[in-house]
Amino acid sequence: MNAHIPHLLGAAPARVAVDLDAIAHNIGVLQRHAGDAMVMAVVKGDAYGHGLLPSARAALRGGAHWLGVAQLHEALALRHAGVTAPVLSWLHAPGIDFAPAVTAGIDIGVPAVWEVDAVAAAARQVGRTARVQLKVDTGLARNGAFGPDWPRLVEAAQRHVADGTITVTGVFTHFACADVPHHPTVQAQQVRFADAVADCERAGFALEVRHMSNSAATLTTPSAAWDMVRPGLAVYGLSPVPDIGGPSRFDLIPAMTMTANVTVAKRVPAGQGVSYGHTYVTPRETTLIDVPCGYADGVPRAASSKGPVQVRGERFTVAGRVCMDQFVVDVGDLPVQAGDEVVLFGNGADGGPTAQDWAEATDTISYEIVARMSSRLPRVYLGEQ
Repeated sequence: MNAHIPHLLGAAPARVAVDLDAIAHNIGVLQRHAGDAMVMAVVKGDAYGHGLLPSARAALRGGAHWLGVAQLHEALALRHAGVTAPVLSWLHAPGIDFAPAVTAGIDIGVPAVWEVDAVAAAARQVGRTARVQLKVDTGLARNGAFGPDWPRLVEAAQRHVADGTITVTGVFTHFACADVPHHPTVQAQQVRFADAVADCERAGFALEVRHMSNSAATLTTPSAAWDMVRPGLAVYGLSPVPDIGGPSRFDLIPAMTMTANVTVAKRVPAGQGVSYGHTYVTPRETTLIDVPCGYADGVPRAASSKGPVQVRGERFTVAGRVCMDQFVVDVGDLPVQAGDEVVLFGNGADGGPTAQDWAEATDTISYEIVARMSSRLPRVYLGEQ
């Protein structure tokens, strides 16, 4: 798959390829797990580094009913690009202008009284009823109305519904430990969410959707599906529960591949220190190759002497420190030359490294590996667009 990518991107020394057909396929897989519930594809954070608009369109082509983002500028970008599907945005700070979102028919997730009041004010300003979803904190202790703040939020929303400035279209929450399906909080949060749903129904809200399942819950906890599931990572083909199984365990296809081209290949003697600080020293005469991507591109500096790569079908490890724009690999006697392709991670089908391999090497999660890929890396999109 990768041989033609450098040609498509000219002289780009490193790049990211995204398989849009894989994203569409993954939505189908998630829909099967969701049963009768709808699927909201979460495309926040530039679609976890995969590209907001191409990924959103691929998800909709695959059957997603809704799109989810964290910030309003992401939702507005979708609207400005002509995406008409329902969109929910849920992470906002005081002072934000909600008027464009109300005008664009974007659902606004609100976790606090100040926010529902601000959305209602924007609705009066533009003369249009705002679509609001209430977020309840059922145990994550992060964003969402918690404890006595929850009934206050419901009461405030009731007032604004009564004066016609908002309609409450949904209620939602987020799991703390869905990647550990038998953790006691998984059941406890479902019970608390059911109570919150009942509160909304008693308040007379005409709810369209009730949702709490992230990728992990979608794949492992069908009892939490409600009206809609809200997967993110799994949309892009990565497993949110690697301890249970990788992507193939769930029929997911990783969508992102990161590759670069060797800039320099050189023979050096035994005992040669490599890169800053000489933290790696060659144990024998060997060939070193320079790979033109580094932490400015999203390659973790924590991958120094740990990150896995594939060259000419063989696996190697980063030699020494990851620098801002490059790192070095010791390939022994493999006949590598400038221009040869280096695969940092992909779908692993040919034995190459995966995002999960990089996550394990750097003591993080695969979410971070793909999401941190810099905009300096050009994207090429494969599959139907």
